[in-house]
Amino acid sequence: MFDFAYPLHLYLLGLVAVFALLFWWTRLSRQAKIRRFGNPAIVSGLMPDASRYTPTIKLVLQLIALTCLVIVIARPRAGLKEQETTTAGIEVMVAFDISNSMLASSNDSPDGISRLDRARLLLEKLVDKLDNDKVGLVIFAGDSKMQLPLTTDFYSAKMYLNELTPELIYNQGTSLASAMKMAMNGFSPAQDVHKAIILITDAEDHEGDAIETAKLAAENGIQVDVIGLGSAKGAPIPVLHGRKGQYMTDAQGQTVLTTINESLAKEIAKAGDGIYVNGAASSALSDLTSQLDKLQKSEFKSVSYSTAAEQFPTFAFFAFIFLIIEIFVVDRKISWLKGINFFSR
Repeated sequence: MFDFAYPLHLYLLGLVAVFALLFWWTRLSRQAKIRRFGNPAIVSGLMPDASRYTPTIKLVLQLIALTCLVIVIARPRAGLKEQETTTAGIEVMVAFDISNSMLASSNDSPDGISRLDRARLLLEKLVDKLDNDKVGLVIFAGDSKMQLPLTTDFYSAKMYLNELTPELIYNQGTSLASAMKMAMNGFSPAQDVHKAIILITDAEDHEGDAIETAKLAAENGIQVDVIGLGSAKGAPIPVLHGRKGQYMTDAQGQTVLTTINESLAKEIAKAGDGIYVNGAASSALSDLTSQLDKLQKSEFKSVSYSTAAEQFPTFAFFAFIFLIIEIFVVDRKISWLKGINFFSR
């Protein structure tokens, strides 16, 4: 199969016809001027070294070289073949809590790294270890939203992680059940592919039914792992876009403290046949990847295309050769051809 990477560039071949017409017009104009000067037969005798044919030969060589150069910039390719590749992995849906409480410190210090930022760092490292797995992203607070469907494009997944903010969900709060349900709906319908939900949250659930939803996921063959973030001591919630040291307050003007609900997080993980890890622990990433590695890898079939062989070097070579030949073709008559008349007996 032969095609071009930039087929629209082939319209430049119209320049070949334009230059040919310009040459033809200049030759006619030259002949008209000679006739005005005198009898062409007599005038030609005054120019014994002027060749009738070499200007045309030079133009033909130049136009062939130009044609080859236009084809070069259109990037001709050959050998494009469709082939099927098979990879093995699992499907992982990440349910990421972006409620306002995730802006709070992930440790006992009010000015410590936020739970949101720690979760981003942890997930970026996790994505690097997923290899051939498919990953999707659900964000949630009071409502849930499918931010990234299942994909093997980990670069895009990391880009989405860097853009997460509580402003993406209008209805604040925390509904763990709705997040897990949306993550369950995000998996492929394939029955032979092992699946896991990674729930990243401080587990301040405002809706309930989280444990029942985790059980439902486990019954459908979906493992639920939980990454808990936050401090048991409690931390104030910074005001989004507020000045430093400005924290959320309740109706009585008291600073709101948010704490991690580790007991609920552990119950959800247990109900979902998964594990609970504390996001602040140094072993959090290794514990989670070890748990995911226990899931048997299933084969994913995908269609890919082999890279076509570039053909432009061949046309570039021909353009170079014709230009070199054109350089050595002079406008005057060639001495060893002077006695030859190509158009008469």
